Amino acid sequence: MSGIDRLGRSKPQPPASDHDQAPTLISRNGKFIAFWSLFEIMPNYPVEFWILAAIAVIAVGIGKTGFGGGVGSLATPLMSLSIPVASAAAIMLPLLIISDLFAVYHYRTMFHKRNIILMLPGAIVGIAAGAFCFWHFIGNERILQIILGGISVAFVVFQYVRALIFKIVERRHPTNIEGFFAGAASGFTSTLAHAGGPPVTIFLLSQKMPKELFVGTTVIFFAITNLIKLIPYYFLGLLNSGQLTTILILAPLSLIGVQLGINLNRVVPEVWFNRVIYTLLLLTGIQLIIGRSLISMF
Repeated sequence: MSGIDRLGRSKPQPPASDHDQAPTLISRNGKFIAFWSLFEIMPNYPVEFWILAAIAVIAVGIGKTGFGGGVGSLATPLMSLSIPVASAAAIMLPLLIISDLFAVYHYRTMFHKRNIILMLPGAIVGIAAGAFCFWHFIGNERILQIILGGISVAFVVFQYVRALIFKIVERRHPTNIEGFFAGAASGFTSTLAHAGGPPVTIFLLSQKMPKELFVGTTVIFFAITNLIKLIPYYFLGLLNSGQLTTILILAPLSLIGVQLGINLNRVVPEVWFNRVIYTLLLLTGIQLIIGRSLISMF
């Protein structure tokens, strides 16, 4: 054997060259990062995904500043144009939780505890229903696309009729059972599309609470529901270590979105910004429903 001398002793082996060593994140001297190794472990997503994902995560950051009502609801549908719905939802959940940390710290003392207690039991039921929907249709991407597209279109419709809805609900005080159903509806749509805002908004705004208390209550409620969603996402196998690199790359973009939202709030009329976002969300929802690129139809 080449590794044994005539006396049966092991021969010392020459040090392996850099070309013989397996790629690692840190070089031998510990001073330089081998960036090419990082790219090797990145998920093999198309370029289209990274463009849409960047827009989606920045939109989430903008939404956390309170500018552009519901802009964060664009994230999952937009990403689902290039990757499966379940994968898009799974990537977005940790990013939403990271964004929640900053918002929760700011509103930690400004929320309505009773409303959260009323809505959380329903939210758990809704999350369970959404998880069952994922489990039942996980092998049928078209059904999931249609469901997500339907939620997206319904969200846009809500934004345009919300004034009429609020005129109706502001004349009455919501009951406890309505809080349960608002939480359930929110939990279901939030599990599938991270778009659970409308039911909660209807339930809370009818109580005419101060703006900061309203915002703080929604922040705390969705921070809790996002943490709860980790449980079914994990057991459904939606979360995996392969997504970690993607999440780490996209996470800083949410901070860029926050700063962008602050600046937009100063110089851009929110009504026009919302019209652009809702138009984009509507077109995205329609494309998910029909399963074809709208551009290719012209």
